[in-house]
Amino acid sequence: MPTLEDNLQPIKNLESCIEAVVFAAGYPVPYQKLADVTGLGVREVKRLAERIAKKYEDDKHGIMLLCFKDTCQFCTKEQYGPYIREALSIRRGGNLSGSSMEVLAVVAYNQPVTRAFIDAVRGVDSNYAVNSLIDKELIASVGRLEAPGRPVLYGTTDKFLRVFGLTTLDDLPKTEIKLPETKPGEQLSIAAEELNGETTAANADGVGEAPAEGSEDNT
Repeated sequence: MPTLEDNLQPIKNLESCIEAVVFAAGYPVPYQKLADVTGLGVREVKRLAERIAKKYEDDKHGIMLLCFKDTCQFCTKEQYGPYIREALSIRRGGNLSGSSMEVLAVVAYNQPVTRAFIDAVRGVDSNYAVNSLIDKELIASVGRLEAPGRPVLYGTTDKFLRVFGLTTLDDLPKTEIKLPETKPGEQLSIAAEELNGETTAANADGVGEAPAEGSEDNT
């Protein structure tokens, strides 16, 4: 019985093949999967994907190809969002609250960080906002700090990059936010010091009490 592979014909235009597969997927497609289909190496597939992305950079197209470290995905350009929502009757929603945006900025520019470090930068408890961002898959656990209580370290996700139209974290805009004067990795010691103080291991792991009564975080 013939298999699917038996029906595959030699690819005449590799870029068009990659373009078709990624467009049809609707989600981030690993370069390894594209390499398996096309018979190319991962490095060559990524090079072709980046070349395709350049074709969609001008104003003639309403979509663009985002190329990440291990995957790529088609998405619409931001300026056409209102027309898409109107045409498809999509309700606008899910905007991040101010507190969630603050937490996301701290994580994005300083990752990996503990929740205690986030609290130290913001000066308030960030448990609710952190858990909300985890639920939205914008940040995730990337390990644990070797300190008392072994608190969770948080970093941004590929979904964060897609949502904000970034290819890598290097594309983040320069910030004027005044964060603690630290050398790379020293922010972790801030978390350790706080853990040795009033912060409990449970809270540092992102598991703590609900926000105080009357407080809201409409994320």
